[in-house]
Amino acid sequence: MPELPEVQTTAHGIDTTLRGLTITDAWTDYNSSFHFGKGNIKNPAYFKTFRKEIGGKKIQGGARRGKNVLIHLSGNLVILVHMKMTGHLLYGKFSRKQKTWVADEKGPLQDPFNKFIHLVFSLSNGKQLVLSDMRKFAKVCLAEEDRLPHHPDLAHLGPEPLDEKFSLSIFLSQLLKRPNAKIKQALMDQTLIAGIGNIYSDEILWTSGIHPETKVLKIPVKESRVMYTSMKELLLKGIDFGGDSMSDYRNLFGERGRFQAEHHAYRLTGKKCSKYGCKGIIKRLTIGGRSAHFCSVHQKKW
Repeated sequence: MPELPEVQTTAHGIDTTLRGLTITDAWTDYNSSFHFGKGNIKNPAYFKTFRKEIGGKKIQGGARRGKNVLIHLSGNLVILVHMKMTGHLLYGKFSRKQKTWVADEKGPLQDPFNKFIHLVFSLSNGKQLVLSDMRKFAKVCLAEEDRLPHHPDLAHLGPEPLDEKFSLSIFLSQLLKRPNAKIKQALMDQTLIAGIGNIYSDEILWTSGIHPETKVLKIPVKESRVMYTSMKELLLKGIDFGGDSMSDYRNLFGERGRFQAEHHAYRLTGKKCSKYGCKGIIKRLTIGGRSAHFCSVHQKKW
């Protein structure tokens, strides 16, 4: 699932590339009886209204909240896109051939991971913003700008870890809301800290030397400080590297991110630990139904 750096990369792409364009139409083949009556575009009745509301609206910018892409429109409207497991937004020239949409431009947009197009926004410059979503888990809905913080998909989110006001003391106080939680789970709890998922939590804990099963309350102050600093540095590094494309994620132009080349723990089961002087092996265990990858030696459990 795209995490903070991937979502930020996409939001920045929208903000710098699509600002000022107008949405002229929208198309989708999302249609699920499970979502009938619900407030997202997989409900055909909702999409009908959604399409009408966004038609003719100008894109005023792109932003991020947690793992949500926010597309700000004229008329006090915001399109919320949660890309979930396999979704990513793409921009370029696309056309519909038979029952599928394909990229007309040669290059990264023709990457096989970019072919699962289930949502298309037609734009005033003749190009499209599309959502490729192989497993069809993504969620898209509409919100009012002036009530955005109260939207049910955003209201529960914890503070943003890269916010200038997100201090060490706030970081610790947020984690201590779940003192007996395993630190891997606490870092991924979106109500505590917004945006961190499986990849970056593994890398933060590897860098900090903390075993993922350690309870929040047991982590020494020194290691907590290291974890806080590591979190900031790794999330910024993820953004600098254009996100992580070990799986499906691609940026707005269909290109792969490069952070997967920087992994020290995530999905490296059986590999020797890359920490200087460490003789550990990367192991994998399951915590709360999610995989955790860690060094068997230098990551300590208190």
